[in-house]
Parts: sequence; structure tokens; C-alpha cells
Amino acid sequence: MVNKKVLGLFFTTLLFASCNSSWLPVSIDKSLGEQSKNQLNSDAGFVTILDEEEYPKVYGKLKEIRNKILKSSKLEHKSDFSWEIKVIEDDSTLNAFCLPGGYIYVYTGLLKYLDSEDALAGVLGHEMAHADLRHSTDQLVKNMGLSLLVKYFFGVDNSTLLNLGANLLSLSFSRKDERDADLKSVEYLYSTDLDARGAAVFFQRLKKDKKNPEMVEFLSTHPEPENRIETILNKWKELGAKTGKKNSKEYQELIQELP
Repeated sequence: MVNKKVLGLFFTTLLFASCNSSWLPVSIDKSLGEQSKNQLNSDAGFVTILDEEEYPKVYGKLKEIRNKILKSSKLEHKSDFSWEIKVIEDDSTLNAFCLPGGYIYVYTGLLKYLDSEDALAGVLGHEMAHADLRHSTDQLVKNMGLSLLVKYFFGVDNSTLLNLGANLLSLSFSRKDERDADLKSVEYLYSTDLDARGAAVFFQRLKKDKKNPEMVEFLSTHPEPENRIETILNKWKELGAKTGKKNSKEYQELIQELP
């Protein structure tokens, strides 16, 4: 017979664990991200990925910025995750995202909307922070509840968990998640030669263009830029208010390479 105290402790632990993904191994993030990556990158995928061999300068610059971010000591899973980067050809979409396990995707619409390297770095830092802080996995755990946790805990068929990868792109982050990712973006960039306020530059432009139909769609699923700008600038000041490079000219050369 199962000891009632032990059983009670087990379910209490599960209830506590259901609040976040900290009890799950990072291999789960990697499996989820890899499955979604394979779906996105396949010929039958619903997006068009720019070929790296056809656009070496674009990928070279993106990897350069990514590597600057990865040199930060602030990423907990710098060595655990892949941090692969891909460009999605879609000029009508102003977005970027990072799957669990560090699979980074940037839309050409976002690349063409921005006008400096620091702004792009700010956005990339923000998206990489979502993966490093395991926000997508947290949301899956919260959405699935105890049924998912019990299956994983007892080693029951793990396919249920892995198949969730297909739903990752439909997840939305909490305001706290977005705030934490904004703060991490500043921390990541502060040790680089780029200006750590890059994400604020992006949000400042969004604020000016908020009546644009594309901006309305973006803002409907993201917290208001004004508060985020203030958060980013305050964090930058807290770290010492160091001014970094914008590299606007180099960025314009990058844009010219896009289709």
C-alpha cells in the first residue's frame, strides 16, 4: 500500500512544479525546439527559409551579432542550446522568435524595418532570453497541467510531450516574461560594443508607427512599448549608462543583401 504521506508529498511537489519548467531537464527544451525546427525547415513547412549559401553576408552578420550576445556571462544555457539562426522570407511580418533549445528565426520584414545593428541585437537578445529563461516550456507546463507532469514523472510515453512542439508558435508570453526578456537583452548587450538600448530603439519606432496596420497586429499580442522603453532605459542606467555603437551604415549594407 502506498504511504499516504508520500503520495501527498508527491502531488504537492507536482502542484508546485506545475508553475514552471525548472524541474524539467533542458533536454526537454531541446527536443521541443528541434521538432518545431524540423517542421519549419522542411519542404512542406509553412514558411520559406532563406538559403544560407545564397545569402552568406546576411547570415554572417546575424551570426556575428548572435555570437556577441553569446559571449555574455548572463546566459545560463549558453552551452546547452544550439542557437542556430534562420531567416524567414516574409516582408509583411514584423517579428522574430526563438524556439526552446535556442533555434532563432528572424523575418525579413523585421530586418527591413530596423535601421541599425544595435536595434537588431536588442531584438535578438530579447528572443534569445525567452529561450534561455525557458519561457515557452513554462507556458506549455502551465497549459498542460498535471497530466503532462504525471506522464513525464512516471516515464509514460513521452511522445505527448514531444508532439507539443507543433504548438509552440501559438504560445503567448506573460507581461512578466516580456519584461524579464527585455531586461536580459540589456544585460546581454552591455558587455558588447553595441549599444545595450537596442530593444528600446525598436520599441520607440513602433510607438511612432502604431497606427500602421502591421503595427496594430504586432501590438495586439505584445505589451505596450512605452512601459517597455522605460524599463530598458532604466536597466541601462542601472548598469552604468555606457554608450555603444549603432553601426547604422553597416546595417544598411546588410539590408541591401536581402531579396
